Order: sequence, then structure tokens, then C-alpha cells
Amino acid sequence: MPTTFLIINPASGSFSRRRIAQVVHSLTRAGLPPIIHPVRNPAEAYPCCQAIRRVREHPFIIVAAGDGTFNAVLNGLGPGPATLAVLPLGTSNVLAAELGIASLADGIARICAGKTGPLATGLLEFDAGRRYFALMAGSGLDGAVVGGVRAGEKRVLKQGAYALSAFRAALGWDRGMQEIVADGKCCLCHTAVVCNASRYGGNFRLSPGSSLFRSGFEIACVTKADRRGYLAIARNLFLGRPMPDTAITWLTATEIELRGTKPIQLDGDFVGHGPARITAVADFARLIM
Repeated sequence: MPTTFLIINPASGSFSRRRIAQVVHSLTRAGLPPIIHPVRNPAEAYPCCQAIRRVREHPFIIVAAGDGTFNAVLNGLGPGPATLAVLPLGTSNVLAAELGIASLADGIARICAGKTGPLATGLLEFDAGRRYFALMAGSGLDGAVVGGVRAGEKRVLKQGAYALSAFRAALGWDRGMQEIVADGKCCLCHTAVVCNASRYGGNFRLSPGSSLFRSGFEIACVTKADRRGYLAIARNLFLGRPMPDTAITWLTATEIELRGTKPIQLDGDFVGHGPARITAVADFARLIM
């Protein structure tokens, strides 16, 4: 039986000591007693997983935290023979929603069952370095909204902090466009969301054709710098309707160039500004389904 590592982040949006005690008890009863690694923020998960990788060739890592912490785990490990799992203890829990994990107990049951699939990711390369992502990369208004989220507001308002940041972005509206190149095809857009998964911002389905277990992206290109178009997108997301064709142009690709200097977010965290290149990465690790 492989050693089980449990990454916990007490600053995550849904963290509680009672829930972690439930996780540890259930895993131990299932023969998976975990070694617990607490981190104070996602950045601390990066060196933690680098250290795990040095001492375990085939690590089994459970991330009981949010999407940002899971992203840091990806980047600390890099591609290889790891097995990963997620438990929904973050703010938005997009990855857990994408996997259909309905509750903490459901996530634990899936870990005990042990069914896995091949996780495909994206790799973003830009002046500040290189970063892997599991869910999405957003450039333009999407990146600006995530970059404008304030830590104190996120602690208090949870997902409402993103809505507040979007309101501020609307007041200081940037109409500048950017060019992206997706497998050689050019598109001029205001925002580009590179989808490696179907869900966005929680349990909202933006790109139904995207999958964590298939390499390649669907790209939602918002081609007009129009507030009304974004309101239509937000309304359809909230109501579970298809995206309006007048607001979004869809592209598919495995290699993407983000030209210009627009802000970029990965998996719900701001990382910097373009230009950047994004490449699909198949078989990054195994992921508990």
C-alpha cells in the first residue's frame, strides 16, 4: 500500500478541524493512514510536494483544500507517476464539482474505491516562468477580475469577492483587445478562457465538451468589449444555458499563443501578464475519479 500524504490548508474556504478529523478517521479505517502536511497558503504546498517527490517515486497525495492549493501541488510535483485526489474544502471547489464530488463523504468514498483516470493539464510559459493548470487559464477581463480579488474580501465574502472585483472592473472598464493564436488560427478578443474542464467559477458549466481526462482545450473567446455581452454570458452561466453565439467564438487547440500584455489567471489565481504560450500536457498524473 503506498504512503498516503494529506495536504491541508487551514486558510481554505471550507476548512474545519472537525472535517479534517473525519477525513483522517475514514482514511485510517480504510487502510490509508495519512501523513498530514499543513500549509498556510497554496505557495507552501509547492516545496512540500517537491520534497515528497524526492522521497517517493509514486506518491499518493490527497489535497483537502481548494483549487489554488491543488494547482500548487501540480506545480510542485510536475508530470510523473503520482496519484492525486481532491476533497472539497476550498472556496469555489471547481475541480471537485468537475469530478462530480457531491460532499466530503463522497470524496472520501471515491478515494477508498481507488478508481483513477489519466489527468491532462495545461502548461503556461511566459516571462515569469512556467506553470501547470488543471481547470482553466483566463486572459483579459477574466484575469483582471481574479487579480483584483482582495484577500480580506475573499475570507469574508467567499465567492462574492469575485463578484465585487468584477464590479470594480466594470467601473474601470478596459476596452483593449488581445490577439490569440490557437493551433495557427488567429482571433481578436477581449477575453479568452482556455478550458481544460467544463466548469467555471464553481458548478457553472462553461465548456461542456472539455474534459480533465482528454488532452486539448476549448477556448471561449469574447470578441466584443461590451458590458452587455458579459451580462448575457453571466446570465446563461447562472441559468445553465448554452453560451450566446453573439458573445463567444469557440476554438479548439492543443497549442495557444496569448499575444499582448493582458492579465492572466490559472485555476482561479492571478499569475501575471502576457504574452504567453499554452500547451496541452497528456497523462500528467493519475487522478481519483
